[in-house]
Amino acid sequence: MTKTSRTYFRFSLARRIEHLVMLLSFATLGLTGLSQKYSDSGLSLFFVNLLGGIENLRTIHHVAAIVMMLGTAWHLLVMGYQVFVLRSRMSMLPTFQDVRDGWSALLYNLGRSRSYPQMGRYTFEEKLEYWAFVWGAFIMGFTGFLMWNPITATRFLPGQFIPAAKAAHGGEAVLAVLAIIIWHMYGVHLRRFNKAMWTGTQTETEMLHEHPLELADLKAGVAGRQPDAATLRKRSMIFYPVAGLLAVIMLGAAYGFVNAEQTALLTLPEGQRLEVFVPQTPTPSPTLAPTLTPVPAATSSTSVTVATWVGQINPVFQQKCVSCHGISALGGLNLSTYEAAFMGGQSGAVIVPGDAAGSLLVIKQQAGGHPGQLSSEEIALIMDWINSGALEK
Repeated sequence: MTKTSRTYFRFSLARRIEHLVMLLSFATLGLTGLSQKYSDSGLSLFFVNLLGGIENLRTIHHVAAIVMMLGTAWHLLVMGYQVFVLRSRMSMLPTFQDVRDGWSALLYNLGRSRSYPQMGRYTFEEKLEYWAFVWGAFIMGFTGFLMWNPITATRFLPGQFIPAAKAAHGGEAVLAVLAIIIWHMYGVHLRRFNKAMWTGTQTETEMLHEHPLELADLKAGVAGRQPDAATLRKRSMIFYPVAGLLAVIMLGAAYGFVNAEQTALLTLPEGQRLEVFVPQTPTPSPTLAPTLTPVPAATSSTSVTVATWVGQINPVFQQKCVSCHGISALGGLNLSTYEAAFMGGQSGAVIVPGDAAGSLLVIKQQAGGHPGQLSSEEIALIMDWINSGALEK
């Protein structure tokens, strides 16, 4: 066997499947998330229509998020097994040597050094990518929970955290996608096509170029040593119960993430159906011609201004509501325009002209604790508007 044809094992099938699952979930999250962030883009509109509408796109986004949460939990358990049971070196932890390697690589790329730094199992670039993913997963998970469960979140945090989470979630998504497209694609697929995450192995030439220190350890027989069977059995008896408990806790956390609340708006029961009264005999004609009832002339002290959407209601919604119920339409409800407001949301109509007490918008606000909670004066204004017929102008 020639030197160049010899291969060295790097990643097991389970780790490669884990990488593929995370890759697919990340790509799905990126496509469906950026389509929502840049919803006015023609490409985004095409993608939304291709998936059958915004609700289907959001469902796919949520499913991909759940897959990534489960993949992260699995990664933590596997990492625990390798560190505790197999006593593998935590080669992905950053060290000062990575800083020196990064500086040496920069000098080499600028032509100021004759040799490229020699690195071990993971290069400083791979470590940067890994910990950037960890940081991004934490930010996306936290902000995603705030947006997925706004009412639960605002029981503990100010309401301003919800629009702030939306801005941070979208910004981090753009940063993560650009990092993958620019950094990862160039470093792994364009500069040199690293197939280790697909085949599980690398040739000796590839190892000598990318991981010479690990290659030296493999040849010296000091890398990848397995403990004896008795030691493995003893450590496994401790690890598996702890790992099982951690798995239950992480699955419970994921379930709570998804089901902390069903929707931002409660569904009202269907109203009772009544037959319209129709008299059996026609109403007799009046014996006298009807006359108009005189209406007193309005004065400055008796004039009444009827609230309208354009005049009084829309400014209130723009200030308090559209950060969540605007274009993003949390819960399917969009209060940015008169027509959209009357379309309602996932729970049905929220405004019933002439019946403020039966309007879901009023019921929700009177219950209190809403992220965009209105003042008592604003609620009274909206009730008067609805009872007056909910006029636009």
